[in-house]
Amino acid sequence: MTSCIFCKIVEGSIPGEKVYEDEHVIAFMDIMPVTKGHVLLIPKTHRENLYELTEEEASNLFKVAPKIANALKEEFQPVGLNLLQNNGSFAGQSVFHFHMHFIPRYDKSDGFQPEFNSKVEQFPMEVVSELANNIKLRLQA
Repeated sequence: MTSCIFCKIVEGSIPGEKVYEDEHVIAFMDIMPVTKGHVLLIPKTHRENLYELTEEEASNLFKVAPKIANALKEEFQPVGLNLLQNNGSFAGQSVFHFHMHFIPRYDKSDGFQPEFNSKVEQFPMEVVSELANNIKLRLQA
């Protein structure tokens, strides 16, 4: 996709501070980092989101993910790391080429504050079981 900024980084028509590359994936520094060491990992093949990835493409990404995380851990000694991936604009995706954010964490005031706003009431277990069964059926199809 010629209009995709990440595809342009893959093809080399715009610069990117690459930290890892193989035949399937590329990792590079985020140009608007949330914290020091913020890295993005993408497939070289344009896929808009997680729903479009093949199992092989996902496998190629997650083979590299621990390497990236451990390199960040060794280099920056963060107290934690968030692995973030958004699908669709409602979920916060702004570049529509699948990518994972590796965000090293340093303290509570480091610029990234993910939080879950849990519902006040929990789902009853029979509802949770029904939802789980429906998902299982989809996975067997």
